[in-house]
Amino acid sequence: MSKISSSSFLHPIVLLLVVLFIKIYAFQVVVFENTSFFHVLLVEFPMWALVLSALMLFFKKRTWLAIWVYSLILSVLFIVVVYYTRYFSTVPSYYDVKQIYQSNSVGGTVALLGSPYDFLFFLDTVLIVPLMWFFKKKSTSFASAKRYAVGFGCIGLVMTVIAFRYPLIDVSYFAKKHGYIQSQFVQAYENSLGTAFASQEYMSEKELESLKGNTYVPAAQHSTFGLAKNRHVFIIQVESLQEFTINQKINGQEITPNLNALLKESTYFDNVYQQIGAGNTSDAEWLMHTSLYPEGMDPTVNTLEGEEIPSLVWTLKKNGYGAATYHADDITYWSRDKLYPALGFDYIYTSNEIPNEKEIGFGPADEVLFNFVDEQLPKQLKTHEKMYSNIITLTSHTPFEMPEEYEFLDLPENYKETYVGNYFQSVRYTDEQIGLFIKQLKKLGIYDESVILIYGDHSGLHGAPVTEKDKTLLKEVLGHEYTMQDRFVVPVLFTVPGLFTGEKYSHLGGQIDLMPTLLNLLGIEHDTQMMGHNLFHYKKNLLGMRYYLPGGSFISDKTIYTAPSAKLPASIYNQKNMKKTKNTNGLQKRIDNSLTIMEYSDYIRKDQTED
Repeated sequence: MSKISSSSFLHPIVLLLVVLFIKIYAFQVVVFENTSFFHVLLVEFPMWALVLSALMLFFKKRTWLAIWVYSLILSVLFIVVVYYTRYFSTVPSYYDVKQIYQSNSVGGTVALLGSPYDFLFFLDTVLIVPLMWFFKKKSTSFASAKRYAVGFGCIGLVMTVIAFRYPLIDVSYFAKKHGYIQSQFVQAYENSLGTAFASQEYMSEKELESLKGNTYVPAAQHSTFGLAKNRHVFIIQVESLQEFTINQKINGQEITPNLNALLKESTYFDNVYQQIGAGNTSDAEWLMHTSLYPEGMDPTVNTLEGEEIPSLVWTLKKNGYGAATYHADDITYWSRDKLYPALGFDYIYTSNEIPNEKEIGFGPADEVLFNFVDEQLPKQLKTHEKMYSNIITLTSHTPFEMPEEYEFLDLPENYKETYVGNYFQSVRYTDEQIGLFIKQLKKLGIYDESVILIYGDHSGLHGAPVTEKDKTLLKEVLGHEYTMQDRFVVPVLFTVPGLFTGEKYSHLGGQIDLMPTLLNLLGIEHDTQMMGHNLFHYKKNLLGMRYYLPGGSFISDKTIYTAPSAKLPASIYNQKNMKKTKNTNGLQKRIDNSLTIMEYSDYIRKDQTED
């Protein structure tokens, strides 16, 4: 067995471990802004070093090749984590990395996320080559790696045991404190249990509303109950639509003229927050159709195994509706081939049925989608007296690059070829298609017999693609700095012709409230408990956030609380002016209440998906 003496500092094992440490340290600095030498050495480094040491022992004949491949895999992994973090503002889980091949939302913006310095993560893969050549000639033994494997294994085991003693509320913060590998171990363990820390005690609707600050009133006693009874239902979930685009002008032109016109026959909620998790658009669909919180760190669809789930669709079908869903994307993307049957749709139309024409970005242009809906509706109305149509748009998806013939806005020169300018053009295009669809409903003679719910699925302008120039342009449009509120608030229009005449509500809501609000208008009660409530009736709210804000964050009527993250300490904002405040009065109670609500939602979701 070769022995490493004090004079043999240039032994390849020592050199490789030093190079690996530098790489891990750089990863910690870039992703977590962690510069603590001893924290990296004792918490993050040992597990990675253990793997390297084990490879030296296991691959006795192709040791250097195994070392080089390991270095390359780490480089790719770290780049993926860095890019993902820059776009989503959260560290990806093992599942996100595994499914990176289908992350369209990142794939189209990779060029905007990168920096030339990122490729320094690959520098060691180049440096290993001359080391390989030099030490191969000397027939160097790696047998002494055993002592390193044992040493790092012991340290890593201790740190992993310590990590398991702490609750994993936010994966990014946990990874910074306890190590990235340890965070994945803990997350995988908790996912294998189904629901982490979920309460198993029944909570009444009265208790639920009390946690939000409201006095419970049965749904049938609300003033809006049944106002839109027996109407057709159309839900249009608009890709990346943010609230500030409504009634907004650029160069004297409305960004959303058709939605603005629709407001006259709508009730508009202008303070509704996105609440999606890692599943993004599919999580918005989940929230809309179940009024339950999404999984958060993993796309919620991954908890489904094909079983029927109590949903908006099943409830509407029990009340005489036919149900169709339209999304011009691959049905396997985010496992919608499991989601849609579980929710109960009679008709499922995706890229298999919707013509792949006038392709923009990731699929057919929205005009193709809406034209397809126009073709199917008359056929469905021959079979069903009432139809529910769920329509998911696609064109206004990042990176928002529109063909010139579809750019309906005449933007000032400084907006052209910018991320913000492209975003406005894509939103304007989709708005035009919604306007044409509304005209078609009128031609079919069913517009006045319908409820049309239009809402945004999540923000479009966030992460590294939003440059300093984009922020300057947004300030020019908004009249203030682009804030967290501008990013997270999505527009919600309940259009009910003959009933609503342009009312607006500004009290707090979340996407979790859309289903109960719609059902209340229809005069229909859901069979199982919902976490949201009727926005027309309840004025106070408490919304948990799990993904784009650190786990444990919440939004209440007066406050936005962001829990500590990998890079930032906990902060409290005044929700009206988005200025930081030091007022912690009642803070812990609201933190506890929001976590209780989400944990109870997890328990219900787990119970439903296992039945």
